[in-house]
Amino acid sequence: MDRTDVGALVQSAADGDAAAWKAIVEGLGPLVWSVVRAHRLSEADAHEVSQTVWFRFAQHLGRLREPDKAGAWLARTARHECLKVIRNQRRLTLTDDPLLLDRVSEEGVPEQALLEQEEAAARNERVRRLWQEFEELGERCRQLLRVLIASPPPSYQEVSAALGIAVGSIGPLRQRCLRRLRARLESRGTA
Repeated sequence: MDRTDVGALVQSAADGDAAAWKAIVEGLGPLVWSVVRAHRLSEADAHEVSQTVWFRFAQHLGRLREPDKAGAWLARTARHECLKVIRNQRRLTLTDDPLLLDRVSEEGVPEQALLEQEEAAARNERVRRLWQEFEELGERCRQLLRVLIASPPPSYQEVSAALGIAVGSIGPLRQRCLRRLRARLESRGTA
């Protein structure tokens, strides 16, 4: 499209000639798209930028000082709008990239990692308090419970032989020890 043709078409479009407007869009549309594509925007952002450029062009149509340089004006405006979109994307977050969002991370999203860390810290604190209260139990309860939590768990006959407790007393003694431990934890608000 020749610059003098563009200047005449801009003047006609400014005067309300729909055919002139159509000729400008058809003639300079590829220029706008080439600038937009060069900025590697998403398809949705590219369409948005293109519409914004043409809207701004329509707003300024009658005020262009050099109508024959409408192509340069459109290219400059397209570049400016593309850069504005890119700046806004960076400001929002780096994970707006659809390729990054579609990729499944082994460590999960940052929020999930934070929740897992908080849960692990809470679990570690509960375990610490449990062992602290466990150490406050009597010697006999501590011995019995330590033997019973062994892996693999020993049979009651093995526990009886190791601790000198009658086989029939192991279950009730275990229950009493666990009740004491639970009561200690509840009294400290950690159960």
